[in-house]
Amino acid sequence: MTTSLSAQNIVKRYGGVVALSDGNLDVYSGEVLALIGANGSGKSTLTKVINGVVVLDGGQLLLDGKPINFDSPHAAKKMGIATVFQELSLVPKMTVAENIWLAREPLRSGLFIDSKEIKVRTKNLLKLFEGTYRISMSMDDPISSLPPDELQIVEILKAVSIDPNILILDEATASLDNRQVHRLFELVRQWKAEGKAIIFVSHRMEEIMNIADRYTVLRNGKTVDSGDMKDVDEKALVSRMVGKETVYSLSREDRPKEEEPKPARLTVESLQTGVIKGVDLTVHEGELLGLGGLKGQGQRDLLLALFGDIPYEGKIVINDKEVDFSHPNQAIKESIALVPGDRSREGLLSIRSILENLMLPSWTNYGFPLNMRRSIEDGDRVASSLNLVMRSLSDPVNSLSGGNAQKVIIGKWLLKKPKILLLDDPTKGVDVGTKAEFYRLLQQLRSEGTSILFHSSDDEELLGLCDRILVMFEGKIRATLVGASITKANLVAASMGASEGNIA
Repeated sequence: MTTSLSAQNIVKRYGGVVALSDGNLDVYSGEVLALIGANGSGKSTLTKVINGVVVLDGGQLLLDGKPINFDSPHAAKKMGIATVFQELSLVPKMTVAENIWLAREPLRSGLFIDSKEIKVRTKNLLKLFEGTYRISMSMDDPISSLPPDELQIVEILKAVSIDPNILILDEATASLDNRQVHRLFELVRQWKAEGKAIIFVSHRMEEIMNIADRYTVLRNGKTVDSGDMKDVDEKALVSRMVGKETVYSLSREDRPKEEEPKPARLTVESLQTGVIKGVDLTVHEGELLGLGGLKGQGQRDLLLALFGDIPYEGKIVINDKEVDFSHPNQAIKESIALVPGDRSREGLLSIRSILENLMLPSWTNYGFPLNMRRSIEDGDRVASSLNLVMRSLSDPVNSLSGGNAQKVIIGKWLLKKPKILLLDDPTKGVDVGTKAEFYRLLQQLRSEGTSILFHSSDDEELLGLCDRILVMFEGKIRATLVGASITKANLVAASMGASEGNIA
């Protein structure tokens, strides 16, 4: 069997963060290799190195035994490597055909775009998923008119259109329905029979067990195991992904002992959005309730719905009073605060001062005309309590480091003294010192009775900080972890949709 692609000892750093310290994989012609790992294990980084999206800092890639080094996805495509990206790379204002052949249009006489050839090839590609479209897809349909599942199909067809020798499917099934996944797997088996090498990344354990011939496991930026799928089951794979259980001792020690639950502050029944498919939950007074699971399973939509930022159906009860939010202002009046995941776009006015950002939800408390002296005093007090590193409150907030900018977002809500705090991956991209300060702040807020609903993409944070963890999978709560069941093995298993027998 000839090696199609070998990644050896790959290293990739982003500033001081090491995303990959020793990434390795081998994928062979005529097989499907499952690349698996928990949140933050390095899967996405390794695939980005292979497809030329990022340049490696150490190690080497070998294609058919010869060293290669890609500086762009275009360079990788020229060598027969195509990727179905997790984040779609489509242009909304262009048609299906224009997206598939963008920058690679067949030419006539080497000079003119061959429209006839494009039409023939696109129709043949669309036939690959015939019978799975909601309405028959046309090559002339604008991308902006298509639903998410069909956008994903176009992304797949775009990659397949170069007839690659190596195909990377990075969460390619995430938006597909059951019929479409079944058809994709039929095609994968066909491509495998044709001698293509396929790297398959999925958060669905059932799919991995179904389609893969071999597996490679990443953990904390290192390849820790590879082998044949026939030699493992779900439980064994989860064990390899988790390794030795690790948690944050700080929060383990601070977690309250078993006691009678405090009164319910927030109750949700049958909550539904376009992504969420019926969620029930309760958050008690002073409780830190975690939302786990892989990216895009509904955690963000749940928080936005509770903040009145997206439409929802279902029942929300706060302190025994049913509420119905259609705007964030209504949620704020009920003493709910949201720290969003994208601080630059959703949390801050980047060109305004630190003081203005701190005071955004609270200006009405300072009278008219504004009592600037009191607002500055309050701003200084909050900045000091958060150890905000700055020159002056009058400096623009975009002059701060990422960690300090995140402190501003949290600080603006502390002035409002919220009873319910919604956190959407708040420590993403901040340094270790800032994280430690943030963890202490959460413990302080809990001790004061604040109820916290906390989504994090860092499994260790959830395991170390939370009283309970709700693991979301495909818009539903897959498992509730509490007490002795709060383990990384259970969190990872539920995140990947493992059968209930593999979740304690």
